Amino acid sequence: MVRYEYYKPSTIPEAMGLAGQFGGDALYVAGGTDVMVSMRRRKLSPRALISLCHIQELARIDLPVLGAGMTHRQIQENDTVRDRFSALHDAVSHLGSPQIRNVATVGGNICNGAPSADTACPLLVLDAEAVIAGPAGDRRVPLEDFFVGPGRTVLEGQEILKALPMASFGENTSSAYIKHTRRNAMDLPIVGVAVRITVDRTDVRCRDVLCGTAPISEILAHFKDEELRCEDIRIAMGVVGPRPLRARKAEASLKGRIVSEEAVAATAEIAASESTPRDSVRGEAWYRREMVSVLVRRAVMKSIDRILRPDERIYPDRLW
Repeated sequence: MVRYEYYKPSTIPEAMGLAGQFGGDALYVAGGTDVMVSMRRRKLSPRALISLCHIQELARIDLPVLGAGMTHRQIQENDTVRDRFSALHDAVSHLGSPQIRNVATVGGNICNGAPSADTACPLLVLDAEAVIAGPAGDRRVPLEDFFVGPGRTVLEGQEILKALPMASFGENTSSAYIKHTRRNAMDLPIVGVAVRITVDRTDVRCRDVLCGTAPISEILAHFKDEELRCEDIRIAMGVVGPRPLRARKAEASLKGRIVSEEAVAATAEIAASESTPRDSVRGEAWYRREMVSVLVRRAVMKSIDRILRPDERIYPDRLW
């Protein structure tokens, strides 16, 4: 194990001051679930670790603002996150093990800059920003611009990710995140897709069709007959490029259109064409691209389901 000094500052300025003393030879650490593994493997060998766990300002949750020091368990147990920011709740509920979720933070997950970060895609579709504290003061960066490449972000020198403010949404909006893995627990995603959608109304007569396991073509035929319109949509994809990606062409293809089988299928195919996956030990590029198309359809339908049946907690499993 690498030898290092360990500090526990109680304020952001104190943490940045310590980082300045060590130059580029110190690391901030929150839950430590990734940093400590890398140190044991000798991929990292800092002279000092500066813990952010005792900085109360980072651990606040005042929705729609998330403190970067919030643990995944704290976010998972928040009822407002579950009801109004569902995609984020999906992500933190299936991230690692319960032990990991108890200590790992949303800020740490984002700052790793990994294309597979589970919370990145949900936060992208929820229009999150990164509030970054630095020696010269705070700055705000759209989350889409926060990621530079694999393992790289816009953070510089002594800067600390302070908070992640999200947008606020009305009753006609909901979201979903679907993580495709080889096993249900303790696995990184092969592909991850998040969707947020806003429809023009909720007074549809076909709501009950969502309670069963009818095929997607039958469900969407009902929506088309009732002329349920997509007013706005966000689609984000993970593990299909060097950083989490927005599928902007796919979003534009569905926005303003009646929700139908043809429209949703076209949107899913466009999203797949916007992805740039590569082969890896977890999945080949062609398979990841195919699964983007599948997961976009599922996430769109799950989001609409949540809008039309907001009090439902159990959703039927469908092979969409």
